[in-house]
Amino acid sequence: MTSLTRGELPLPPFYDRENVRSWAFAPDQSALLSRAQAWRSEHAVPPAGSDRATVRLLLIDLQKDFCLPQGSLYVGGRSGNGALEDADRVVRFLYRNLRNISDVTCTMDTHHPFQIFFPSFWVDGQGAPLDAHREITAGEIRERKVEPNPDVAWWLCQGDEAWLRRQVEFYCEALEKAGKYRLYLWFSHCILGSDGHALTGVVHEARLFHAFVRGARGGVELKGGHSLTENYSVLAPEVLAGHDGRALAERNTGLIDTLLESDAVIVAGQAASHCVKSSLEDLLAETRKRQESLARKVYILRDCMSSVAVPDPGREGQFLADFTPQTEAAFQVFAEAGMHLVESTTPMSEWPELRL
Repeated sequence: MTSLTRGELPLPPFYDRENVRSWAFAPDQSALLSRAQAWRSEHAVPPAGSDRATVRLLLIDLQKDFCLPQGSLYVGGRSGNGALEDADRVVRFLYRNLRNISDVTCTMDTHHPFQIFFPSFWVDGQGAPLDAHREITAGEIRERKVEPNPDVAWWLCQGDEAWLRRQVEFYCEALEKAGKYRLYLWFSHCILGSDGHALTGVVHEARLFHAFVRGARGGVELKGGHSLTENYSVLAPEVLAGHDGRALAERNTGLIDTLLESDAVIVAGQAASHCVKSSLEDLLAETRKRQESLARKVYILRDCMSSVAVPDPGREGQFLADFTPQTEAAFQVFAEAGMHLVESTTPMSEWPELRL
């Protein structure tokens, strides 16, 4: 257990590590408010508005579908326990550093039944549904080996199936030219209104407690609701416009400005290989547009995120897909650009270039 250092607080007595694994756990929000008021008084915690430095914690997609084994896209990492252990570490970090963190923003992957990256959106050449965990290329669409599900055209593009085929081909071409990802099909996840869309219980508990203790906004940013584009990054969709030039979705300029105007930005969440990585890539690109030294404001909690690694049920210890190498390569780029890779157990007072 990490000993407390300057500015750190003990874990509040209500925190139960066993709740990390609980799908059903939800905090009593009224009781949490009372506990927060008492905690603030007991430990003389000032309101966030009085902070000399604005330190923001960005928690990316810490939702049940990603953070719990029952979730449709649990991020177990290579160990199988990745997101469970990450959630415990990130809430411990937040509780210990209530005084040091000015505000917490949670992002939430937010989807509908038919999205371009769900199997429900696609059929093969014979009209049969596709399976998850496969890529789709522009060449397959041109050759009519795969097609968008014609059932969705009536509400998505006024029944114009030809327009829809051209659009998805254009979309895959744009992804392939960008070189970041090919279109990858995931199991349906984070459907708006589903249990899996919710923040995992211990994270919701910790972020509310922080907001109540410090008088912080505790905002939430939704992403991913447009059926025709992926939105791994909370800052921007993967493709901004359609083949006809019309906008698909917009960059989140408000959040970009909020983050880069802060004195420090701490990033954690799931999955390291996708939504975290893509968000950091967009943030880094923005710093290069504005001022490269802004990258040095960013601190990546390396031990509070895991990469997607899909176990192969037929081969023990093997994976159908493992994105860990891509994560490690990207994080090396982030470090070389000036972003800081840190551990949640290292006191913030010992982090490089951070002035609290």
